[in-house]
Amino acid sequence: MNLVGSPNWISGVALCAGNTAAVNRTVYGWFPYPDFTRTECIVLFGHNPKPHSWTPEYNAIRRAQERGARLIVLDPRRSENAELADIWLPLRVGTDAAMCFGWLKVIMDEGLWDRDFVKRWTAGFDELRARVNEFPLDRVAEITGVPADRIAEAARLYARSGPAVIPWSPITDQQRNSTSAIRLQAILRAVCGNLDAPGGEVLHGFHPRIVPETDLEMHDALPEAQKAKQLGSDTHPVFTYRGAAPLEEPTLRVWGRRYANLVSGCYMATPSAVFRAMADGEPYPVKAFFALGNNTLLSFANMQLIHRALLNQDLLVTFEHMKTPTAALADYILPGDAWTERKALADGFGWTAICRTSQQAVSPPGEARSVYDFWRGLAVRLGLRSHFPWETADALLDHRVEGLGMGFDSFAANHAAHTDGLKFRKYEETGFATPSGKVELSSSVLAGLGFDPLPYWREEPPAPPDMPLRLFTGLREDAFFQTGHRHIPALRARSPEPLLFLHPEDAMEAGIADGEPAVAETAQGKVRMKAAVRDDMQKGLVRIPHGWWLPEAGLESAWEMADAQLCPDDEDFLDREQGIPHFKGIPCRVAPAAQGATHSH
Repeated sequence: MNLVGSPNWISGVALCAGNTAAVNRTVYGWFPYPDFTRTECIVLFGHNPKPHSWTPEYNAIRRAQERGARLIVLDPRRSENAELADIWLPLRVGTDAAMCFGWLKVIMDEGLWDRDFVKRWTAGFDELRARVNEFPLDRVAEITGVPADRIAEAARLYARSGPAVIPWSPITDQQRNSTSAIRLQAILRAVCGNLDAPGGEVLHGFHPRIVPETDLEMHDALPEAQKAKQLGSDTHPVFTYRGAAPLEEPTLRVWGRRYANLVSGCYMATPSAVFRAMADGEPYPVKAFFALGNNTLLSFANMQLIHRALLNQDLLVTFEHMKTPTAALADYILPGDAWTERKALADGFGWTAICRTSQQAVSPPGEARSVYDFWRGLAVRLGLRSHFPWETADALLDHRVEGLGMGFDSFAANHAAHTDGLKFRKYEETGFATPSGKVELSSSVLAGLGFDPLPYWREEPPAPPDMPLRLFTGLREDAFFQTGHRHIPALRARSPEPLLFLHPEDAMEAGIADGEPAVAETAQGKVRMKAAVRDDMQKGLVRIPHGWWLPEAGLESAWEMADAQLCPDDEDFLDREQGIPHFKGIPCRVAPAAQGATHSH
């Protein structure tokens, strides 16, 4: 895309870790990774690792607890990790930023911050403290629904435990205050001395002898004039080329490269802006769309807009394992290989300097090909062969590890994982990869982009009087991954249909019985699902699963049950700096299905 001049790469990581990486870079120049092996306190904001989901993280948390580490869980529901926590704060959905302000208020009022680190290595502490003073605990308690004394107890435990970690959470990625909430979590790490420290959160940088994907992406090949056309960069620039430009020189100074595309999320177009250009031609037309391993129609906000956008393309190509609703609209469906059918080298999506390998277990069936074969084949036909000198994906893997003095197969045979060794407090030698060289509690990058340099709390717009509940969408089910696997009989038998979770009192008020069909409706759309009345749900909250459709019924089933059609992407429900939608707390109502039959598209 860079070689042909298109800046409009988008990805699901705009809603999941990629945007977090980009925001973290504005604070201290990298996206830190928790040192679970030595930490004394773990804080989970809505994140709920399980034995079969985020398995390495689940195991690391349990091992840390076994040796005495404390666990704080912030989650509206009584999740599996909440059951195992030392402190569980059932905050209102979408109030992560306000809760962080409350913690900082306690930490600053009680002198619990790391004075030496703050004095030497941060910029903007006094300005931040003035902003934090706008959030006395009674205000935070009112916003979050958590008593002030419980907020203070959790803040003290985090600040006093010794090295502590706040692992990444997809929940904080998907809120209208996402940028501020992510920055506040980054600030908590810094002011409490947990940044790039043993038992805290490590700024890995690049593996010094393995070629990162960032280098392969050729960001310098995209002309500045084309970068300036990146959709959404004028209004919501944080994870676009415009947002990352002030970090190029600092990144070169500290990490040895001008670009650091962490989690593939630091140089993206804004999805909502891309779909509007595809659908309506503003600010310019987009007429060809390639969906690789992504069921795009069901994977972002405002499914109605995405449907119009996809239908308005001159060329729509999907690279897939099955005929998804997106593939059903495509001009071409190209059969892709699965992860067991190829060799792979993983570095935490550019996040870490620990490289892991996986081997090919079986050959791809039929005409299934690797994504590298697809891109290289297209490049050769466009006259770009010289930029793709590796004829196969295996040859590319050999190139990436040749700095180790071996080919990929030898590397994989001898190393389940490889690092050149982790060092802590690297900033003592290099500073941080920000314009000031310090942790920017007040952000020069955001100020230069025209935004508030300090984190803030943005009140939600008034809800319609007939929508008294709040919708949490994005629930993942154990049997499936994202929108996939509904075609596998053994998995469908475990979860044959989507469930709508609600509190018994809300169910009673709406006249909904457990196990009966119900409708959830927002101003954007409505879905029909079977009600699951649960006393571990927070009153006033409705939770629905992500990505439902029925392979046997095709695209039409998505219009009955896909959560993407409930999620608006107008400015009231977009984060200001990133332009990502608010999935955690959309005003809604519920009713028995007989009273609110879903629309047909």
